[in-house]
Amino acid sequence: MFGEKGLLHVYTGRGKGKTTCALGLAVRALGHGANVTFIQFMKGWKNYGELTTASKLEGLEIIQTGRPDYVYKGREEPEDYEEARRGMETAREIIAAPENCDMLVLDEINVALEYGLISLESVIDLINNRPFEMELVLTGRDACREIIELADLVTEMREVKHPYKLGILARKGVEF
Repeated sequence: MFGEKGLLHVYTGRGKGKTTCALGLAVRALGHGANVTFIQFMKGWKNYGELTTASKLEGLEIIQTGRPDYVYKGREEPEDYEEARRGMETAREIIAAPENCDMLVLDEINVALEYGLISLESVIDLINNRPFEMELVLTGRDACREIIELADLVTEMREVKHPYKLGILARKGVEF
């Protein structure tokens, strides 16, 4: 970005805040005139607060690839595979013609990978073929060893305490 080598960031772990961290990085980049594309894997629900905000920020595009339901491991539907393929196809198109994208965020791609919705080879190919200046950000719990080894920066969010364990459900404006 801006003439420098783009880095590979990975935000992973069981703790909360991976998507939020990537959004913060995107907002910082936007503040310096970058264009950011944010592809959300496994997220088709339309009520995420970041979707409303994205429409107000010049240079930020969020593309959802997923159905509007939670995907349980082992109970994936054919649509989950198709939507994950669509996300990868979109990412490949952006990487092949990067003029309008300085930072590409692949939100929850680690989970799509762990669930077998996409292949490790396809993600590694994407990483290895990104343009020199493009910043690439991968989020989602359970990042695999191969992705971590390729990364320039890895941050693991660790859950110490979570309100869900007290029966507090996801709250508008905080968790979604």
